[in-house]
Amino acid sequence: MNKANTLYIKHVNVFMEDNVVKNGHVLIEDGIIKEVYKEVEQPESYPARFKIIEGNQMNLIPGFIDGHIHGAAGADVMDATEEALDTMAGVLPEEGTTSFLATTITQSPENIEKALKNVANYEGKEGHAEVLGIHLEGPFIEKSKKGAQPEQYILEPNFEIFNKWQTLSGNKIKTITMAPEHDKDGSFIEALAESGVNVSAGHTDLDFEGLKKAVSHGVRQLTHLCNAMNGIHHREIGAVGGAFEIKELRAELIADGIHVVPEMMQLIHRNMGSERLILITDAMRAKCLPPGDYELGGQPVVVTEDRAELENGSLAGSILKLINGAKQMLKLKQVSIRDIVEMASVNPAKQLNVIDRKGSIARGKDADLLLVDDELNIQYTICRGEIAFEGEE
Repeated sequence: MNKANTLYIKHVNVFMEDNVVKNGHVLIEDGIIKEVYKEVEQPESYPARFKIIEGNQMNLIPGFIDGHIHGAAGADVMDATEEALDTMAGVLPEEGTTSFLATTITQSPENIEKALKNVANYEGKEGHAEVLGIHLEGPFIEKSKKGAQPEQYILEPNFEIFNKWQTLSGNKIKTITMAPEHDKDGSFIEALAESGVNVSAGHTDLDFEGLKKAVSHGVRQLTHLCNAMNGIHHREIGAVGGAFEIKELRAELIADGIHVVPEMMQLIHRNMGSERLILITDAMRAKCLPPGDYELGGQPVVVTEDRAELENGSLAGSILKLINGAKQMLKLKQVSIRDIVEMASVNPAKQLNVIDRKGSIARGKDADLLLVDDELNIQYTICRGEIAFEGEE
């Protein structure tokens, strides 16, 4: 891929933080956005060595951030190898993902610790998606809402264990999915939230009142909204209704039309708006591979053309590519490319406290960029200034 340390992207609609610069130009040096020029503006001088990308009036948007992904292309975070993370980081730019959280699953402490140490020691590669840290999904969850999480390894919240794991990870655990009802006095949530961890309620049996209490302790997110939680009932609006009503919450959404049907996606967007939704994949190792027999967390998984399921029929993560989830959302009423940018780039960057360098196009930020047409077909994915993927002409 491109090895020039400077890129100049011309004639694009630049989706900035507060506006769209029509027919603009963007100069990138050493992986950083150096300047955004309006139509008639040009750099005073050009570097000696640079590459020009002709944008042809397409859209330049921030790269996507997948805050919840277990695997892709045959690799899984729980493999606990450098090769597995390399494989994931190498293939994800094809779907517009320029950074992600390596997501663990409920497993034995020994296997979780191996995965955490592997991420702690991992050094990313040029032209690959960046590993921003770890999403610890489980093991502090509710058994009745376990979904595809192996029940035999579920634990009660334990601050001593979490502290040990955070140390082993090199302080890279950025998000934790847990069942807040198992933290009876809220002290576990409060301690994690105060330390800067994004606490997400998921695989939980919370009702609406319980969710409000959890938010008072520091929960600020819901994991894969609608899945592995209580839905809306006319006498108890549950966690899903709570997502609609509690403005402090953002919520992950697997927009594959399977985990959440399109009609529910429309209802969710109408009630929460783009400013509180975070698009994720929750993808497992079979993503990018043919249908067949795979595994997740040591459990057999059957993968068909559109989904991954355990033997009992429970969904086992997804095989969704993030760009396809974005395209599904774009089909909804009142959803524009600007909304997609908010849900797939801005919101996850804010939730993970990396908005100072990720999630939007601005001078001085990392050059994580997508050049897309109006239907979100990717022409280029750029990871920290390096061309990581080129679409077909």
